[in-house]
Amino acid sequence: MQSLISIRQHLHQFPELSGQEYQTQQFLKKQLAPRDPDYLQEVATTGLLVEFWSKRAGPNILLRADIDALPIAEINSFAHRSRKENESHKCGHDGHTAILVGVARQLAQHPPQTGKVFLLFQPAEEIGQGAQAVLNDPEFKKWSFDQCFALHNLPGYPMHQIICKPHQFSAGAVSVAFRLFGKTAHAAQPEKGLNPSQALSAILQLRERFTQPKTDAQDFALVTPVYATLGEKSYGASAGYAEAHFTLRAWNQEHLEQVCKALSHAVKSQATAEGLWLEEEWFEVFHANYNHPRAYDLVKQSAARHNLSWQEMERPFRWTEDFGLLSSTFTGAMFGLGAGEQTPALHNPDYDFPDEIIETGVKMFVEILSQAQYNQAT
Repeated sequence: MQSLISIRQHLHQFPELSGQEYQTQQFLKKQLAPRDPDYLQEVATTGLLVEFWSKRAGPNILLRADIDALPIAEINSFAHRSRKENESHKCGHDGHTAILVGVARQLAQHPPQTGKVFLLFQPAEEIGQGAQAVLNDPEFKKWSFDQCFALHNLPGYPMHQIICKPHQFSAGAVSVAFRLFGKTAHAAQPEKGLNPSQALSAILQLRERFTQPKTDAQDFALVTPVYATLGEKSYGASAGYAEAHFTLRAWNQEHLEQVCKALSHAVKSQATAEGLWLEEEWFEVFHANYNHPRAYDLVKQSAARHNLSWQEMERPFRWTEDFGLLSSTFTGAMFGLGAGEQTPALHNPDYDFPDEIIETGVKMFVEILSQAQYNQAT
């Protein structure tokens, strides 16, 4: 385990942002190539796909870990703190990656009895582009998968506890930028121009119309303003340009799309009424995470076989995860791994993945693989 901890802490020291994980990719290749996998291929530019095959027919199982960091300045002072300014692993992807390296080591010693195991080290999870890039990669398209699994560490829960539920696990989300173009004028004669301030104010208030905050409701929707700007710091000019950015989230993809269309229509109506030219851009699409009952059962069985504490969630998480695209493409499940009740929250500047749970993550994944192969055989 100490070598896996060293790997995790090395990754923490040298984080790389989404789509820039070149050094991380090369470091992982050096760790994994000596394990003599049946197949090791770069995918999605900065990701890796590693495979271990048996000689007997069986299921193709995909395990995924995310490898990218966040543009957050670390405030910790321990020896393995980030060496990069304003970049750090504040979501625990360094730990997820170390866990999957541990699984690779186990598979090198004990190859799968049936079928094939695929380990995906996925880039660009934080911006919702990595899973799509993987699915688009010709090397990845060569394979089909019977089941796929992923985990995410969860501060605020007892260390080593497994947190899961069938069906909906986490929300889907998408971000949008609305850009309003008017006409600048002298600040003493604003009537000579077209100032978008009133439209901007009205658009920011639209969140109240389209938000359904009750998480136990099927039509739960959260519209969050995340950024807005108006004009320039030129005090002799009446503003002629404005932006409003939102993130929208809902439990399922269909309802999320309905809310997106409704918000877009309302913003267009407001811009038209004010005589403004409107541009809108949608990005960072995260599909809702769906746990198939059969895959969920494998997670639950695996936790029980290791006598791990189990918590059944009542409601899905409001946060999003790029694994949702994979779990909506293949039968799959994501589960939470408790990171400690006193551990700082994800994306906090003082967060650090607890090394104590690396072994638990490895055990869970190896047991899931064992159970999947057994179920196929019987």
